Amino acid sequence: MSERALPLAGVKVVELGQLIAGPFAGTLLAYFGAEVIKVEPPGGDPIRGWRKLDDSGTSFWWRSIGRNKRSVTLDLKSDAGRDLAARLIDGADVLIENFRPGTLENWGLGPDRFTDSNPGLIYTRISGYGQDGPYADKPGYASVCEGIGGLRYVNGFPGERPVRPNLSLGDTVAGLHAALGILLALFERRGSGQGQVVDVALYETVFNLLEAVIPEFDGAGLIREPAGSTVTGIVPTNTYRCADGKYVIIGGNGDSIFKRLMTTAGRADLAGDPRLAHNAGRVEHEAEVDGAIEAWCATLDSAEVLRRLEEARVPCGPIYSAADMMTDLHFQARGLFQQVEINGKPLKIPAMAPRLAGTPGGTRWPGGEAGGHTEAVLREELGLSEDEFQRLKDEGVFGQVN
Repeated sequence: MSERALPLAGVKVVELGQLIAGPFAGTLLAYFGAEVIKVEPPGGDPIRGWRKLDDSGTSFWWRSIGRNKRSVTLDLKSDAGRDLAARLIDGADVLIENFRPGTLENWGLGPDRFTDSNPGLIYTRISGYGQDGPYADKPGYASVCEGIGGLRYVNGFPGERPVRPNLSLGDTVAGLHAALGILLALFERRGSGQGQVVDVALYETVFNLLEAVIPEFDGAGLIREPAGSTVTGIVPTNTYRCADGKYVIIGGNGDSIFKRLMTTAGRADLAGDPRLAHNAGRVEHEAEVDGAIEAWCATLDSAEVLRRLEEARVPCGPIYSAADMMTDLHFQARGLFQQVEINGKPLKIPAMAPRLAGTPGGTRWPGGEAGGHTEAVLREELGLSEDEFQRLKDEGVFGQVN
């Protein structure tokens, strides 16, 4: 049986985005076979210097988000740099950019520039608030967009400061939506032959996560408030402290599951209580239900709580740190850690979902050095001669090229 090609083999992507949202979309596409040419400013994407750095002074994060990409450094503030970028885009299927709206137009690289030269181009734009509307010109980082998009309002404990997870969630969610939009546009192009602009706004992708928040307000005047470690209107689903000081998550909100949970917790009286037979009744008596579960958990170590609940087929689990995940046999069996080599040293980076049975994605190489592929890409893709490349290099268009 011949080996099947990766799903996005043959798709050529130029990534102009920096930091998280645009590059995360590019990483997803590259993981499943797209050829991604990452155009960085001289000196590289700023994310190379964010958070914990390795011995070479490069972010560990970069090794993951820069994987499978070929890095080209271009000074887009120069005429020569913009011309080279335009020529790369002319030969691409997809462009990904996440500059402030209007930036690429000011550089002569807006969508209209490619209407005739590359009519099939999927021109993907990621910004805080979208390409139009009264907020389009506002700077929109993930933290801000998570707030206006509604996520921060429902996150946290009543009466306390809204909280965020220690992640750039708005950026990665936007990257996921961008990748989806690209795939939809590529699918449509198979019939029409035409490209289109994919407009992704961070606040809108967060807004997309809000479930019933909007219809509940419009239909019943209900504003969903923060609910700590619970979810409003679903009982029981919460986080409980055990005798060893560790927390476990228990989801016992199915009617039959609730009965098994309460029986396991030694509360057969609540398991058979007609008031609690269905979710609506349990919501009405949430404090009583949660109090009973909390009291039971407090008598046992977390491992014993989980053992008993798993035996009773009640959804439950621990709260894992990176160390816990790395040693978990299930994570290992599912292949969630891929080992790469950085300057002779092994490094594990996360695999990416979804998992495809016939054409799984993978990490072919980790994020490399800034501009490491500049000469190869420009000579292969644009046919630059050695003399032309050297002249542009001497002019500083590429910065320092390895």
